[in-house]
Amino acid sequence: MADPASYRPPAGTIPAQPGVYRFRDEEGRVLYVGKAKSLRSRLANYFQDEMGLSSRIRQMVHTASRVEWVVVGSEIEALTLEYSWIKEFEPRFNVVFRDNKSYPYLAVSLNEEFPRVWITRQKHRSGVRYFGPYTKVWAIRETLDDVLTAFPMRSCTKGQFNQAERAGRPCLLGYIGKCVAPCVGRVNKEQHDAVVAGLVDFMDGDTTKAIALRKREMLEAAQAEEFERAARLRDQVAALEMASQRNVVVFEENLDADIFGLEADELEVSVQVFYVRGGRIRGQRGWVSEEIGGLTTKDLVEELLVQVYGDSQYDSSPVMRANSTSVDDRKHTPVGSIPGEIWVPEKPDDVEQIEEWLTERRGGRPVKLKAPQRGDKAKLAATVHDNASQALARHKLARASDITVRSQALDELREGLDLDRSPLRIECYDISHTQGQQQVGSMVVFEDGLAKKADYRHFIVRGPDGNGVPDDTAAMDEVLRRRLSRLMSGAAGDDAGGAEDEPTDEALEGSGEVAGRPRRFAYRPDLLVVDGGLPQVNAAQKVVNELGADIQIVGLAKRLEEVWIPGEEFPVIFPRTSPALRLLQQLRDESHRFAITFHRKKRGQAMTRSALDGVPGLGPAKQKTLLKHFGSVARIRAANEEELTAAPGIGPALARAIVVGLSEGKPTDVA
Repeated sequence: MADPASYRPPAGTIPAQPGVYRFRDEEGRVLYVGKAKSLRSRLANYFQDEMGLSSRIRQMVHTASRVEWVVVGSEIEALTLEYSWIKEFEPRFNVVFRDNKSYPYLAVSLNEEFPRVWITRQKHRSGVRYFGPYTKVWAIRETLDDVLTAFPMRSCTKGQFNQAERAGRPCLLGYIGKCVAPCVGRVNKEQHDAVVAGLVDFMDGDTTKAIALRKREMLEAAQAEEFERAARLRDQVAALEMASQRNVVVFEENLDADIFGLEADELEVSVQVFYVRGGRIRGQRGWVSEEIGGLTTKDLVEELLVQVYGDSQYDSSPVMRANSTSVDDRKHTPVGSIPGEIWVPEKPDDVEQIEEWLTERRGGRPVKLKAPQRGDKAKLAATVHDNASQALARHKLARASDITVRSQALDELREGLDLDRSPLRIECYDISHTQGQQQVGSMVVFEDGLAKKADYRHFIVRGPDGNGVPDDTAAMDEVLRRRLSRLMSGAAGDDAGGAEDEPTDEALEGSGEVAGRPRRFAYRPDLLVVDGGLPQVNAAQKVVNELGADIQIVGLAKRLEEVWIPGEEFPVIFPRTSPALRLLQQLRDESHRFAITFHRKKRGQAMTRSALDGVPGLGPAKQKTLLKHFGSVARIRAANEEELTAAPGIGPALARAIVVGLSEGKPTDVA
């Protein structure tokens, strides 16, 4: 690796104007592209003390061999050039928000004599109106089938249209009433344009008008005893209502916004965007990008906006203006164009410059970035974020379910950690507490790269005197000592470490066994993973050495994703895209989740019982009995002495002490 000092430009040679810079390696490949308000100030940050850099940037500056820059006239020009270079070079150290999926749209060719409606994945033709994108093809197919019932416009290709015109016979859709058959002259251009305008209006949000009109015509036809026409109108109303249900009203009719949700970990970021036009959700799309270590949410938002809205499809936005003013003269921004509002999780630091750039991209019409914090808008933004979180979870699950990826991860662990064989059974441990109180530990188990929830365990950390331990390393020592001592003694391990460490409901549910009879637990792990760096690893290794367990210990430090091995001066660094690192990260995150869940439960129980602790003679067992009998402390407080004595084990004297103690909130002597 190169020393950054070897290619650091002299400070006086770097201009202080806005610009865009590129880091290149020895072979000339672009590693990173960035923009700056002041090139001199920004580039100086890359050559500071390495400990102040994120792992991603530190690796980048050591991989690079030179840095070059271009001065531009303004920050807006810098944004545009940065996007162009990221798209052109796809630098490995930039987050490239590349969505490799093509989403289906509903298209209407307004530039033809007889406009056509069809489903497409291409969105670039001039004079074509697009609706969407839709995440599923079946959803747009069902929508098209419904709207053609009420707006039977042309949906055939030009070749099919010409063939029907020559033959003088319409296609099947013309016979079943889903096309007015302009090919054979059943309607003229003006009549067909009216049908097209109705479909476009409906897809653009004006659903109530079309449905109300057909309901009124249906009643009139029924009163005139035109029952066949009334039945057709009834079917059209049902079809339009079904189609309109797919576009949920969220806000006032004049709201046009793109709403972004992000969920990121140390390796990946999941992006979801909802398109709201005219107060309705018109479409949604999402993707997962890699290589994001060390970036804040603000950084991610800035790079996301630049790359999404710098795409050529947003040139001269809004787009897709057709020659037919009667159909395409819309008051709302089409999906796929830049709207007036963009909602993001956090506003970037350069929010004014980005808004100015987006305004320029929108043809001079203003664009505002918003980060809703309360009310209905915040709820919708939270929904988009939930979609991003679930998409990232599904992405990880799909990757974990791939047997090829799991095998590769285990092989990489074997090679990287110098193990005798692939670690088919891995146990991971974590500690959770609140300022040293309610200390608990968790153990999660992966076998063959998959979670085995039946073997998960919780540990209550008590310490030698029952009052807990001073720090996380001592807590880890106790948890591992209880687990491994049972293993080394050859015990069946039904509780793995004491009665308080029985499997939780989650473990029992995953085990397929009868509650209260957990499956036997005496399997030796091939690898133990602890959440933490060298101190936690050394504490764990001490336990292993004292008990003679002979099991490999490693620790995963969260900040830099370094894998520490006892006795080694330097950590093992797996590539950030390595399946082995992803498996270790999944283990660490799962153990952390499991520990946090149990800790919150214990903390909640402690807070619930705190009011009962001040009653003399009322120990944990009788507190539990009271809570089970009454359901809550509030109901216990509201009960009189006679009602309290109805609970098992509560006598008159104790009942009187409970009433006095809870009413006064202070200890009371038992009479």
